[in-house]
Order: sequence, then structure tokens, then C-alpha cells
Amino acid sequence: MNMVELIEKKRDGEPLSKTEIHFIINSYVLGDIPDYQMSAWAMAVYFRGMSLEETAELTLAMAQSGDQLDLSTLGGRFVDKHSTGGVGDKTTLLLGPMVAACGVPVAKMSGRGLGHTGGTIDKLSAVPGFRVELTQQEFLAQVKKIGLSVIAQTGNLVPADRLLYALRDVTATVSSIPLIASSVMSKKIAAGAQGIVLDVKYGSGAFMKTVEEARMLAKTMVNIGKALGRQTIAVLSNMNQPLGRAVGNSLEILEVADALQGKGPDDLMEVSLELGAWMLVAGDAVPNVGAGKVCLRHSIESGAAWNKFLVFLTEQGGDAQAVADRRLKIAPWNLPILAQQTGYVQAFDAHKIGILAMALGAGRITKESPIDLGTGVVLTRKAGEWVEAGEPIFQLYGSSKEMLAEGLLLGQNLASVGKEAPELPPLIEEVIQ
Repeated sequence: MNMVELIEKKRDGEPLSKTEIHFIINSYVLGDIPDYQMSAWAMAVYFRGMSLEETAELTLAMAQSGDQLDLSTLGGRFVDKHSTGGVGDKTTLLLGPMVAACGVPVAKMSGRGLGHTGGTIDKLSAVPGFRVELTQQEFLAQVKKIGLSVIAQTGNLVPADRLLYALRDVTATVSSIPLIASSVMSKKIAAGAQGIVLDVKYGSGAFMKTVEEARMLAKTMVNIGKALGRQTIAVLSNMNQPLGRAVGNSLEILEVADALQGKGPDDLMEVSLELGAWMLVAGDAVPNVGAGKVCLRHSIESGAAWNKFLVFLTEQGGDAQAVADRRLKIAPWNLPILAQQTGYVQAFDAHKIGILAMALGAGRITKESPIDLGTGVVLTRKAGEWVEAGEPIFQLYGSSKEMLAEGLLLGQNLASVGKEAPELPPLIEEVIQ
């Protein structure tokens, strides 16, 4: 088989066969296809697209390119959740203990953040002593023991995606729906999920800026799941302002602790309950979403979810008491950004708030960039809330006065204030099954 001919075939809009797709992925992972040819192929896919059959086969080929987890030995039905990325999105850390407390085990591999969106593994790293890397045996043993484990992705899980994503990132082919969908779904398939719940975000703080783009991506991933025999549900959620009030690793862990004790922000709880209820439905634990939300709320009211979270932290070497006592590292310097006029907060630019948090040290510009776990932003007002001129709209946390000075420059005009209460769009736009 000749890679040049396969590039030409896709360039001309012709579909690729199962054999051809597996040849491309396997040969690239082995190093037999050079980056420049793979770049050309990715650009051809970017412009010409792929059919559902091609995209499903690409997903399967990528999933089979490295290690695959077999969760069937643990018993039960395993459900995974994935977010397409947002600002202040800490739902995995709520959903894990809530869903596990309702009887559906959660065995999850998560990623680190890059750019303006945060990563679950970075947030867990803010807990002193917490081990984000476990052996496969340790990972499975912990899930069997307490029903919950969240770890960093293993080095050989879907190597094709790791290689291809790095290439797409520097060749302007990231925003291809077939390539995004296969990237997401290949990791879920390889991680052993039998049911998959997707939080597909749209808006200023998301990669998909419009609901139409998010819907197209969601339908593609749901159809891939169906083609590969995995129950897949996509929830479209609004990311025009940060989710919750905290943006930054230690700050978000403390907000999770509050939420698991019944003191979480309304928007964070709404999205978490929706996603968690669908996870319980996909896990055959409840007959419908309404029953799932009842169980999840009870897990918080009874303290079961909070206790599960503390046990989870302890099992992976974390200092759970430090979280309970709110003794996490928080940057020593803070500075408020004040409202210039009185009125209702109209809107936030979630993307720029993510960039601001990254500039303060809470995110990374490259994969090698260090993170300052104690820095970030806390919103003291959300869209639709009243603020007086001179009152803070959000608070910056930095490790130095110089860092805060830079943050102050970036923090201007990130929220608008007006006399009339804004009409806020629904937080949950649609559910696609």
C-alpha cells in the first residue's frame, strides 16, 4: 500500500477502506510514515472530511494502536465521561464520588490542561501527596475496592492519538470534526468504557464557539459510539462564562469540597447533576434521568459523596484532611478587579478569563510549562447578578506583585455591566442520544 496514493485518494474526496485506514494509523505509529506525509493526509481530511464509517474505523484503529483496558474482570457496567474543555470545569471531580456513591464504579483516565482550559490531573495534583500515576494493577484494584479512581493517561494508551494530535496542533488541522471525534472516542474505547457520556461545550470559553458546531461534533461522536457498540450520550452545555466561581487548581479543589458538602454554585451543580444522571442511566443503575438526579442529590445530602471523595484522595496517597481543613496552597498575593459602574453583570468573556488564569500561572502555554497550583481567579459575581460600582467582580491570586500587575492589565473589560438584567441562555442546551 502506498501512502502517496492514499493522500491523493482523500485529497480527491474518495472514501478510504477499513484496510487503508488501519494501514495509515499502524504505519504512522511504527514510524514507517513520516510526519510530512501524515500532515498532508490530515490536511486532506480537514478539507474533504470523512464519512461516519471512515470516522468510526479511524477511531477503532487509533484505540487499537496501544494498550487497552479490560474492565470486565471487575464486574458491573463502567461508564466514562468526557468534556470537550472549558474554563472552571471541575465536574469530573464531583461526578466521580457522586456516581460511585450511587453504585456505578468510575475508572477514569484524565488529562492535563493546555492553554486556557484546565485539566483534571493538574487539579488533583494540588492535593498534597496525591498520586496521579498508578500501575494498571493498582488502578483496577482501587476501583474494585472503593469504586473510584482517577489517574493520568498511561504512556501507551492510544499512542496514535498522542502522535497525531501533536502533529495537528502545529499544522492548523485541530478543528476537524472527524479528527476531534476520533481523538476523543478512541481514548474512551481504549479505556474500556461500555457507556460514554460526553459534555460537549460551546461558547467563548469552549473550542466549539457555536451551538451548531457543538451539535455537529456531538452527533458525530454519538454515531461513532453506536457504530462501535458503545452506548453514547452527549450533553450540550453553555461555556460563555466559567463554570462555578473558581478558576485555578487549588481554588477549584476547594470549590469541589464545598459542592460535595452541599454548598456548590448553582451552575456547577446543574451541569454535574445532568451529566451524573445520564451516567447512572448508562450504567443501568436507574430507569431515567429524574431518578438519577434524586440519587445524586441524596449522595450529597447524606454525606456519602463527600466521604467517598475523602476515601478516594486517601487511597491515592493524598492528604484528605488538608482538603477538609482547606489547607491547600493558595497564592499569597491577591487583587480585586472592581466594577466601574452599578448594575447587572451582563456577560463574561470566558476565553479571556482562562487566558488570565493561565498568565497568573494556573495553566500551561506548552506541555512542558510548569504550573503554579495556588494561582487563579475567583468570580465574586456571575452573569445576571447585581454589583455596585467599586465592588469586586472577580479576585486575582498570584505568587508575586509582578504577576498580579500583569493580571491586572489582562483583567480589564472581561465583564460588562448594564442597568437591565440580561436574558441568560439555558445552561443545558440539548441532549443527544
